[in-house]
Amino acid sequence: MEVNGLPLHVLLVHFVVVLVPLTAIAALLVPIWPVARRRLGIVVPLLALANLVLVPIVMLAGQWLQARVPSTPLIVQHAALGQTLLPWVIALFVFSVLQWAWFFFVDRPDSPRRPSVVVRRVVLVVLIVAALVLAVGTVVDVVLIGEAGSRAIWQNSFSPTPLPTTPAPTP
Repeated sequence: MEVNGLPLHVLLVHFVVVLVPLTAIAALLVPIWPVARRRLGIVVPLLALANLVLVPIVMLAGQWLQARVPSTPLIVQHAALGQTLLPWVIALFVFSVLQWAWFFFVDRPDSPRRPSVVVRRVVLVVLIVAALVLAVGTVVDVVLIGEAGSRAIWQNSFSPTPLPTTPAPTP
């Protein structure tokens, strides 16, 4: 659970901080913007699958790290908040797969199963609302978890006073 003497958690967490919001935003773009839908295609479900694999690994690495550092209320808070991300990531994965399947198999111009315009519009509105809820929920959760982790590490350990400057050498 270490890489070059650094805990794996502090290295992998950066992937989660970038990949989870990126996936959530991409999942929101798909129902809103047809160009994104065509270009992203299977990419969004694959990103969501990567999140589904990565988040539990980061959580295990975090639990390993938590067992090796002194327990503080801030670390306990960060660990508790960290447990809330997996349900969001699972929901984002399921949603992105269902959304991809809808647009790839059902709502295609050449599909014999293509539903009526009314049904397609209703489904589109449902997809947009669900994607918006998931995007906001996952991004807010990642921010809250990250902020709690930053406080656990840096609160009261960083001096806001400026470092003394050394005078420039005189010629």
